[in-house]
Amino acid sequence: MAILSAHAARVLAAILLACALGPPLDAEAGDDRTEYQVKAAFLYNFAKFVEWPPETFKDDAAPIHICVLGSSPVLWMLADTVRNKSIDGRALTVREFADVSMAVSCQILFVGASERKNLRSILQATKSSDVLTVGETENFAADGGVVGFTLDQGRIRFDINLQAAQLQRLKISSKLLSLATTVKRAAK
Repeated sequence: MAILSAHAARVLAAILLACALGPPLDAEAGDDRTEYQVKAAFLYNFAKFVEWPPETFKDDAAPIHICVLGSSPVLWMLADTVRNKSIDGRALTVREFADVSMAVSCQILFVGASERKNLRSILQATKSSDVLTVGETENFAADGGVVGFTLDQGRIRFDINLQAAQLQRLKISSKLLSLATTVKRAAK
């Protein structure tokens, strides 16, 4: 993972903080669009702060695939968010899957709330992959996902499970860890 300049790191941290600490969402007023725009921005920015094992990509120009499992409005927001963007020379693509078996081709897998009943099997299927699992169901990170979105006083926050990241051979930047609400530490 390339090291960001001090200015770029500050700008990126400010963007992430603005997303996390921005104005509260008003779910009753139909703020689903805003909620999923924020989640899409987080997913895009997570890719900047995670390092995958070298063998994850077939070459230096291979794209970063961000996949959505289940029905979720984040899909369209994410497609707009990453359009024509790249990270470290890698284009970003967005894919939608109905079956977790396709997740092995993803670097980031967003698990929508519609997959709540399948969560245990999804996390088991991705447990020793190189996939950053991100979900929006309650206790997603505590249940074995790497990053779990939470809603706290109308604001979107996230928890990180370093133990799950370690199993999935992912390195998460300390900058991203500092923005998490809670971090479940890896076993020593």
